[in-house]
Amino acid sequence: MPLLLALTGLVLAELSAERVQQLYGVQALRVYRDWQQLVLQLRRDSNEDNRVRDVNQFFNQKLKYVEDAELWRQADYWATPLESMAKGAGDCEDFALAKYFTLRELGVAPQKLRMIYVRARIGGPASPITQAHMVLAYYSTPTAEPLVLDNLISSIKPASQRGDLQPVFSFNADGIWVGAGAAPNSSVDRLTRWRQLIDKMKAEGFIN
Repeated sequence: MPLLLALTGLVLAELSAERVQQLYGVQALRVYRDWQQLVLQLRRDSNEDNRVRDVNQFFNQKLKYVEDAELWRQADYWATPLESMAKGAGDCEDFALAKYFTLRELGVAPQKLRMIYVRARIGGPASPITQAHMVLAYYSTPTAEPLVLDNLISSIKPASQRGDLQPVFSFNADGIWVGAGAAPNSSVDRLTRWRQLIDKMKAEGFIN
């Protein structure tokens, strides 16, 4: 059953098992088939809250957290969802991006989803120790408080309950937001890592 969804000029497409295994081996194929099953199952469930919950849970369970320096021998690398499936691991950006593309494939409107770069306080809101981190935010309506999908914790919580996270900027395929404005401040094409990610996904055949 083909999985096709217009995505701001991009189209996600189902790959053959042979293509996935050829690219990344048996590990990727196994997780990819589980991903396909998840998508097909959630297509039968019109409840968007369930889709958000189950996609968050899927990647938090299927992937383990590994820093880019160890996993890719690079300081900063944005993996495609297939690359993350192949490794069975990723860092915070990889979790957020895999969830984003999966929810878009399930028909969640683009304006409801944004990757958010934050400064995360390690150990809680009062901790003086911070590090750069990325999460995925889901807005049920344009004015709703966003829910935070995070690889650091299993539960999805409203942003107001994540005092340990300080937003820096957010983005999706439509643009980049700095501050609380309703419209993006600039094009997402300014993010080199995003452009590289899309090029890799096209080369894989994961998007057309």
